[in-house]
Amino acid sequence: MKRGGQEIYVGPLGRHSKHLIDYFEGIQGVSKIKDGYNPATWMLEVSTTTQELALGVDFADIYKKSELYKRNKTLIKDLSKPAPGSKELYFPTQFSQPFLTQCAACLWKQRWSYWRNPAYTAVRLLFTTVIALMFGTLFWDLGTKTKKRQDLANAMGSMYAAVLFLGIQNAASVQPVVAVERTVFYREKAAGMYSAMPYAIAQVLIEIPYILVQAVAYGLIVYVMIGFEWTAAKFLWYLFFMYFTLLYFTFYGMMAVAVTPNHHIAGIVSSAFYGIWNVFSGFVIPRPRIPIWWRWYYYICPVSWTLYGLVVSQFGDIQDVLEN
Repeated sequence: MKRGGQEIYVGPLGRHSKHLIDYFEGIQGVSKIKDGYNPATWMLEVSTTTQELALGVDFADIYKKSELYKRNKTLIKDLSKPAPGSKELYFPTQFSQPFLTQCAACLWKQRWSYWRNPAYTAVRLLFTTVIALMFGTLFWDLGTKTKKRQDLANAMGSMYAAVLFLGIQNAASVQPVVAVERTVFYREKAAGMYSAMPYAIAQVLIEIPYILVQAVAYGLIVYVMIGFEWTAAKFLWYLFFMYFTLLYFTFYGMMAVAVTPNHHIAGIVSSAFYGIWNVFSGFVIPRPRIPIWWRWYYYICPVSWTLYGLVVSQFGDIQDVLEN
């Protein structure tokens, strides 16, 4: 083939490339091969673009007008006809394995991919621990102060900061990982190894245990240091809301990569929604003060439900009147 994918010879080589040599030596102006010279090297030298310009020929055009080309076309036409009595090939499914097997294979692959990527998994856990210690010391013992309105606002502020800080960090850190994995997915899907749905399910499931460890590590440190009421119900509710908050932020980061060309554009698109979620979370602007024509967005903002759940689960049973 010549540059551009055009064919210049399609046929048998013969003993010591005799058929190939005879074909090119039959073209007017092509120099004969020397004794003992490598036929492959000779063929590449005599069929270069420079040789075409020097000889004033087009090897691709010569091949298309040759008897060899006509014989090849006739052979292809004959071989394309099915044998008498033969049946069309039929496969009951597009993929060789059933759906659940594809899911298991994709999950197994994702497990090893995450385990061999400590730059993402271990560093994320380390970062979470450092942030938990920082927030714990910054908001030290705020959970026990429930007499004043400002105390409640301070406690809510600690929850608000943690949700956005950790959530955005999770969404941003997962995007480069998903972008790299997507390149592999395109190649393997094109090879017919599995469909998109098992891959997506595996990518979601593999994050669940890692985020659970992250939520428990953060929840234990912060819950003790901030000093929220130590009851099983309140502690489990705190872990529940933090866990699912980190989940939906991480899955949102994955989704942003899936619907954009690359993780750089995904980061830009994601940041727009982070700002909107921040405004409608109910902390910057309380829900009653949001204009009525925008209040509907408060109810579909995931961060607002997280903050609502955290505040109610920790302070919803307090009946005392707050001091100004």
